[in-house]
Amino acid sequence: MPAATKLIRTRIIAVKNTRKITKAMELVAASKMKRATDAAINSRPYSFAAEEILERLKGKTTVTHSLLREPEAIKNELLIVVTSDRGLCGGLNANIIREALAHLAQQKERGIAVRVVTVGKKGRAPLAKSGAEIIADFTDITQVMDFLKIRPVAQIALEEFKEGRVDQVTALYTEFQSALIQRTMKRTILPLSQRVPEAGAPKLDAPVEYIFEPSPEIVYTQMLPRFLETQVYQAILEAVASEHSARMLAMRNASDAADDISADLTLTYNQARQAG
Repeated sequence: MPAATKLIRTRIIAVKNTRKITKAMELVAASKMKRATDAAINSRPYSFAAEEILERLKGKTTVTHSLLREPEAIKNELLIVVTSDRGLCGGLNANIIREALAHLAQQKERGIAVRVVTVGKKGRAPLAKSGAEIIADFTDITQVMDFLKIRPVAQIALEEFKEGRVDQVTALYTEFQSALIQRTMKRTILPLSQRVPEAGAPKLDAPVEYIFEPSPEIVYTQMLPRFLETQVYQAILEAVASEHSARMLAMRNASDAADDISADLTLTYNQARQAG
């Protein structure tokens, strides 16, 4: 009996030590979540404003631009998959990877060749194992949330589409809704003419006549790439906010589970001690 109580006591100490770790990780994730969610939410008005500007300018000029070209058929696609660089965030990465693999299988059945850009360490290995063609991999940029660090992701999409190597660019990421809810989101970001305004974007009012200065060509050339970069940046901000929210919740659940296990072990220890 003394040996049994000693073993139980050792397990209680181990569980309590684990609980200290998960509680500390929960607090760190909560702190990072606050900054990440503020960044994502504060950036949304700019993203919505960019959506509104593009919607307003559609049909206002006959100027053509490579980012607005309508492909006759979708034969090649670029898929941007945004995951986290670290684990311990529940099923967030698993949901994104599952959706990405399903999308690849679906496009393969349609005869569409898909090239992949991965953002975050957790997405590359499973997608590479599935045989996906990964043309670029970005790691650690989600930890900084710097526009200049994220800009190269949009630049790859821009070049692939402008050069005609892909007919469509799709972003797959996790959209932040609340600390408890994160939703897997798949959006077409190129061609810009096929975009669907995001939920929550302001509705357009009465038609307005626009004057382009210095010219529609220059306005489009300067505006459309920035618009694309803004949308990619917003998607990654949403993914980062979702990551920290999911990690905070996962660590809170782990701490609660440790408390339950510790209580059960303490009861068992007392019963064994009394029986001895």
